[in-house]
Amino acid sequence: MYQRNPFNHKISVDFANRLSHLQPQQKVRVIVFLHLDNGKNCATRQSPAERKAAIEAIRNSAKQAFDYILNIIKDFGGKPLTENPGALGQIPVEICAAGVNALAESDMVKAVLEDQTIQPSDGTESNNP
Repeated sequence: MYQRNPFNHKISVDFANRLSHLQPQQKVRVIVFLHLDNGKNCATRQSPAERKAAIEAIRNSAKQAFDYILNIIKDFGGKPLTENPGALGQIPVEICAAGVNALAESDMVKAVLEDQTIQPSDGTESNNP
């Protein structure tokens, strides 16, 4: 059965359904991918100086986006699990379901993924590092 995803595909329908069954203050771990704007198309080969400038632009963009969503995270009683976004503009967060929804509605967020346990095909369980 098809269900409408109100968050513009920033979270999966399955994850949205799991969130809807949580208690209001129950927290989940998510990985938030920030919307980054480096201002350049990196399709062409770059010189070392251009690569360094592009990396710095991505870091600055991620920091600005993170500073913006930090207010959302705090407003919903959540906490970031690292101090700075990663190289891909990702930040792990612990937050309640309403906070996940608020993050998904933010223009500064590209996607919100559930931080899941990896299940190998042999049936044994392995936790994410």
